[in-house]
Amino acid sequence: MKAYVFPGQGAQFSGMGKDLYDYSAEAKRHFEMANEILGFEISKIMFEGSDEELKQTNVTQPAIFLHSVILAQALGDNFKPAMAAGHSLGEFSALVACGAMNFQDGLKLVSQRANAMQKACEAVPSTMAAVLGMEDADVERICAEVDGVVVAANYNCPGQLVISGEIKAIDEACERLTAAGAKRALKLPVGGAFHSPLMEPAREELAKAIESTEIKSPICPVYQNVVAIGVSDPAAIKSNLIEQLTAPVRWTQTMHQMIADGASKFIEVGPGKVLQGLVKKVDRAFETESAAV
Repeated sequence: MKAYVFPGQGAQFSGMGKDLYDYSAEAKRHFEMANEILGFEISKIMFEGSDEELKQTNVTQPAIFLHSVILAQALGDNFKPAMAAGHSLGEFSALVACGAMNFQDGLKLVSQRANAMQKACEAVPSTMAAVLGMEDADVERICAEVDGVVVAANYNCPGQLVISGEIKAIDEACERLTAAGAKRALKLPVGGAFHSPLMEPAREELAKAIESTEIKSPICPVYQNVVAIGVSDPAAIKSNLIEQLTAPVRWTQTMHQMIADGASKFIEVGPGKVLQGLVKKVDRAFETESAAV
C-alpha cells in the first residue's frame, strides 16, 4: 500500500517549485493564484530568494505547502494514496492534496497559521532543541522535572525527539538530558516554541479560521499529528488541526501506525527528503522515494 507523506518547515530551498511552474499551465496558474491570495510574489521568493528570505515563517510555510500541493496535483492519476500524513505544516498539504480542503482555503489557513505562530513567538522568548540518543520516556520525565515550560514537541523517529519551551527551561533541560546520557541536546535555530503551550494564542486565533473553513472527507485516511491514526471524519479533522499547534507531532507513532495498517512504500511529496530519512530510521526495510512528474 502506498503512503504519501508531506514535509514541514525546514525542507525549503531556493529554486523550489520552479520546475513545476515550467511544467504546466495549471501549475503556473496555481502559483499566480497564490501570489494574489497572499498579497506578495511568493513564487519569486521561492524561485530566486535567498536562504534568509525563505527562512521567514510567513514565507516558509506557504512555500512548502505550495510546492507539495502543486506537485501532488501535477501527479494527476499517478497520485493514488491508500493513506497520507504530513509533518506539522505538512498536514495541511496532505489534507488539500487528498481533497479534504480546496486549494484557496488551505493556503489561507497556512498563511494565517504562519502569521499567528510568528506573533506567538515574539510574545515570549522561546526556542526548541533536538535530543538525540535517548528514550522518549526518559526525555519526557526529565522535561517534567524542569521549572518553566519545556515539553516534547516532535517525536521524529526512535532516538530523535525535539523539545520546545521557554529559553531558560530549554537550557536547563539540555544540561540535564546531556548529564543523563543523551548523545546530544542541541538548541535549534528557531525563534519560538512550536507545538508547546506557548502557542496557545496562535491556537485560539487559528481555531476561528478552521471552524469557518469547509472540510470534507478526504479520498483516503489522513494520519493526523495529534492522534497518530488515520482520520476521515471532517469534524475530527477540524478538532485535530486546532489542537495541533499546542500538541506534539507524533511522527514516530504515526509511522508505526501506518506500517501496522499496511503501508509498504512511502512517497514524499514536496521539497527535500527529510521524511524519507525518518522512515528509514523507523525501519530500513521500507521502500521510499520522492514524488516526481
